[in-house]
Amino acid sequence: MDDRDDPVSGTPAAPRRVGLDNYGLFPLALSPLDTLRWAHEHGADGVAFSGLTEEQQARINPGTMTDLRMFAADHHLYLEWGGGQHIPRDMTTWAPTDLFAINQRAAREARQLGTRIVRSCSGGLMRWDDASPPTDVLLRETAAALRAQGSMLRDHGVVLAVETHFEFTSFELLRLFDMCEARPGDWLGICLDTMNLLTMLEDPVCATVRLLPWVVSTHIKDGGVLKGPDGLTTFPVPIGSGVIDLAHILRQLDSLPSDVNLSVEDHAGSFHLPIHDPTFLAKFPDLAGTELASLIHLSDVTAGDAACRPVDRSRWADLCERRIAQDLAALQALSRRVPRPSIHRLGDKPVPSG
Repeated sequence: MDDRDDPVSGTPAAPRRVGLDNYGLFPLALSPLDTLRWAHEHGADGVAFSGLTEEQQARINPGTMTDLRMFAADHHLYLEWGGGQHIPRDMTTWAPTDLFAINQRAAREARQLGTRIVRSCSGGLMRWDDASPPTDVLLRETAAALRAQGSMLRDHGVVLAVETHFEFTSFELLRLFDMCEARPGDWLGICLDTMNLLTMLEDPVCATVRLLPWVVSTHIKDGGVLKGPDGLTTFPVPIGSGVIDLAHILRQLDSLPSDVNLSVEDHAGSFHLPIHDPTFLAKFPDLAGTELASLIHLSDVTAGDAACRPVDRSRWADLCERRIAQDLAALQALSRRVPRPSIHRLGDKPVPSG
C-alpha cells in the first residue's frame, strides 16, 4: 500500500511554544497586563502567571481577566494561571489551612482567562527544618485536602498543576496522585520545574521520565551543582549555561499526546544540600545511589566550568530583565535545534510518529 492509500497522514509538528513565567520578572513590579506586553515585546509565545503579589491579587477582577484574555488572543499568546496550593498547612507555623477557597478562586480566575492550567505551590524546603511535620503526614493531609477539591476543579475545567518544587519528590508526587485516585489528563497534573529537581536530589532527566504522563506545564530552568565539604549546592543559571540536559527533556515532552508550553523561569540564589548528614538523607527514602552518583557527576562538570556559578539574590533586580530575555532567546534557539517528530493523526487524536 503506497502513501496515497494510507489513511494516516504525517504532518510536520508545529514549533514548540516558548514563553516565560512571571516570577523571574517580580522585581520589575509589572502588572499582569504589563507582563504580557513585556513578553510580546521580547518575542515570547505566552506567560505563565505562577503567582501574583498580594497587592496585584487584590486588584484582580473580571475586568482584569477580560483585558488579559483579549490581549493574549490579539497577540497569539498562551496564558497559564497560578495561585493554587496543595499542602493544607501554613508553611511557617504549620497550622492547618483550608485550601478550598484559595483553589476555588484560582480555578475561577483561570476559567475566566480561558486557560486550563492552575499552578500549585505551597512553599517547601520542609526537609531542611527539623521542626517540620514528617513528609508522610503532609502527604496524607494533602491527599485528603485535594480529594475534596476534585469535583470543584473538574467543574471549572482546570487541572491543578503541582510544581516540582521543594515539598515532594517525584516518587512522592506519584504516590500522592495514587492516593487521590487521579489519572493523567484529569484534574491533577505536574508543573515540571527542571532545576528544582536537582535540589530534591533527583536527576532531572530521570525524574522527568517518572512524571512524564502527568506533565501539563513547565518551568524550564537550567542549573548547576557544586560539591563542597558540607555537601552540595544547587542553583539556577542562564539556559544553556548549566548541566541539565534540556534537549533530552524537550524530546521527552514531545512524546506527550498534547503540546506543553515551555515557560522560562529563572532567579538568583542557591540551595545547600547537606548530603553527608545521614539524618538529612534519611528524609529522602526513595533516593537511589545511581541518582546521587549522577548529581556528583554533574557537580564535577559544574566545577570545570567557571562561568557556571550562582548569583546572589541581591543582584537579581538588576539582572532579571536581561537574563529572562537571554533565557527566552536561548530556549528558542535550543527548541529549533532539537527537531520535533512529525505528527500522525488518526481521527482527531494526535500521536507522535515513530
